[in-house]
Amino acid sequence: MFIFKNADEGNINFIRKLLFFHWPLAILILATGAFGILMLYSVAGGSMLPWAEPQLIRFIVGFGGMIIIGFIHIDFWRSLTIPAYIGSILLLIAVMFYGEGAGAQRWIDLKVIRLQPSEIMKVTLIMALTLYYSLIPISRKSSPLWLIPPLALIFLPTFLVFSQPDLGTSLLILISGFAVMFLAGVNIWYFIVGAFAGAGLVSAVFLSRNTSWQFLTDYQMGRIDVYLNPSLDPLGAGYHITQSKIALGSGGLSGRGFMQGTQSQLDFLPEKHTDFIFTTLAEEFGYFGSLGLLIIYALMVIFCLLSAAKNQYKFGALLTSGLAVMFFLYFFINMAMVMGLAPVVGVPLPLISWGGSAMLVLLGAFGLIQSAHVHQPRG
Repeated sequence: MFIFKNADEGNINFIRKLLFFHWPLAILILATGAFGILMLYSVAGGSMLPWAEPQLIRFIVGFGGMIIIGFIHIDFWRSLTIPAYIGSILLLIAVMFYGEGAGAQRWIDLKVIRLQPSEIMKVTLIMALTLYYSLIPISRKSSPLWLIPPLALIFLPTFLVFSQPDLGTSLLILISGFAVMFLAGVNIWYFIVGAFAGAGLVSAVFLSRNTSWQFLTDYQMGRIDVYLNPSLDPLGAGYHITQSKIALGSGGLSGRGFMQGTQSQLDFLPEKHTDFIFTTLAEEFGYFGSLGLLIIYALMVIFCLLSAAKNQYKFGALLTSGLAVMFFLYFFINMAMVMGLAPVVGVPLPLISWGGSAMLVLLGAFGLIQSAHVHQPRG
């Protein structure tokens, strides 16, 4: 049984919590969510249905949940880490038997919402790794024996998500987990060796093609082929990225104007409300609009990292920085994907793309960041 020591010895009353709340971060989250709803209104041809209105309701609920989570002491969330991680694993296993989705089993239909357990897993994994590294002595962080538990925590959900199959989310989970280990102070040589091992794994993936031990499905291999050469199948597998690049280029510096994008409004752009919504934004608001969103995202990451740097409570500091890296990976991979710099792997643009699970879980993650910020030790 774990006995947790409070991060702040004194009781922080409600007024003080309001004052300590990271309002600049909350305002940026609110602005980004509102802009996302505006984009969903645009891609629906100037209608709140079918995407903008449900997204608005989810955002209001999620934003309220973020505030509530932020007001609850970080030690409470720390005490829930182990059951939350185990629960996420059980949900991933349940997806294997009861999941649904187009071409992959990724969601569980709860009638009220289609839950995607892999989204929850991203956060609970970071919590579990943070708890582990906040408990063990600094001298043991790089000991080979003490690397076994965190690696097991990372590879189990990675394998379960990859089996759905969901290559994009499994990579996000894997990279986020390694990032927390790096931030916790694990010797850098492990990561250098791991990078070489990763390069060997990529080579093995290509060598396994058309063999009995092929690692990826034909569909996933096709995505890699199209990434390397979109012109291979411009009307098939390469259609998404080809239209995405056309939309990105047609926006120019200032964009075609709100609801004036030809690629999105005339339905040339597939998945315009989910994975490829950034290209809709770029076509309508151009380079300056895209840069503006990127600056907002960057400020959100910077605010989180500054909060972590000032936090003397080990669990809160590592949790905040780990979740900040997870958020960075969200928008970095999505933007790289739609620009043809990375394979199309199905990662949403945070707080912009249509989707219930991703938005609610991300707002919950920001709630944990707020909780760590509000309840950090203060002299």
